[in-house]
Amino acid sequence: MEGDSVTLHTDVKTNQQEDIKWSFYDTRIAQITGDLSDICTDVQCNEGTERFRYRLKLDHQTGSLTVMNINTTDSGDYELKIISIRRSIEKTFSVTFHDVPATEQDEMKRKSVKEGESVTLDPGLMKNPNDLMTWYFNDIYIAEINEELRKICTDVQCKERFRDRLKLDHQTGSLIITNTRTTDSGLYKLQIISSRFSIIKSFSVTVSDSSLSSGVVAGISCC
Repeated sequence: MEGDSVTLHTDVKTNQQEDIKWSFYDTRIAQITGDLSDICTDVQCNEGTERFRYRLKLDHQTGSLTVMNINTTDSGDYELKIISIRRSIEKTFSVTFHDVPATEQDEMKRKSVKEGESVTLDPGLMKNPNDLMTWYFNDIYIAEINEELRKICTDVQCKERFRDRLKLDHQTGSLIITNTRTTDSGLYKLQIISSRFSIIKSFSVTVSDSSLSSGVVAGISCC
């Protein structure tokens, strides 16, 4: 969806002997040499070209490319070339981005959360059994789910904050926060990684003090 981030995975781990080049409609947008002597993205690769306006992130270990804060004009074919002494690999990623439907935005914004209530953060996607889904709260890891594993709060800070108030829906990957507190307010991110792509969904959550009037209750908006 527009505004999300997506990662295009090379499925390799560089041994510092490959040249990795990314192109978008035949325009070079990212490059990394095996010895890390030449690394560039967007305007660094092509002076005067700022199509992505510093929204690209290059993984130096794998060469994977992340496009952040995506928009519909980013739709198209992304070409990857990996060149080494022994082999040459070419891959094409056909990527399509969509606007978030206004009806969906309105529905999310109208949800009100008061202290003590439960709230479900639903990614609204059909979960593939092989997908790895990881939840973060203000960039702190809080939960993870895949075909064989459900893990919640391995971090001490996470355990102290939520104290067994988090639940995961194994079928959908949804995160349920029970007995909510005002300190649960913040940014929740869900990263979904499959064999072909990576998606990040963000939820801005505000939990109001139950002693306040309903007129000041905020809701949940899906970014």
